[in-house]
Amino acid sequence: MQIVAKRMITTDTVKSFFIEHWETTQVVFSKGTFHYAELEGFAVIDENEKITGMGTYKLINQECEIISLNSEHEKQGSSLLYVIENIAKEKNCHTIKVITTNDNLQALKFFQKRGYFISEIVKNAVEGSRKIKPEIPFYSFDGIPIRDEIILEKYI
Repeated sequence: MQIVAKRMITTDTVKSFFIEHWETTQVVFSKGTFHYAELEGFAVIDENEKITGMGTYKLINQECEIISLNSEHEKQGSSLLYVIENIAKEKNCHTIKVITTNDNLQALKFFQKRGYFISEIVKNAVEGSRKIKPEIPFYSFDGIPIRDEIILEKYI
């Protein structure tokens, strides 16, 4: 396993990764639309040079917002998070934020185990996101209605 800067990977490879994992090359939140290819980030590359995880982020003033964090294994996600948190510290950020939806129990568990706390719930935010990106499903794979955004924070 090797972690490399996303900018070292071809744009087409990055796009393919996000289409495979998210079925799209952009993410829509109540705070805006982001195109994964335009974001800073890091990827986990296996011994066959296949991407097995990727994390992207945006630095705004003294805040780091994690836009995406995908990995095939929790250990890889932890490694990517560690790298992003260290970049945020180097850039003198005071806070790291991440937004997920109410149905993403795995993400909620992952981030809280690593010191993040729920700072805000944006009720029915996904309804607005669907106006921009109508392919957002109404229910998760396990039947939970997808409606709210949950913002988690960590002070660094």
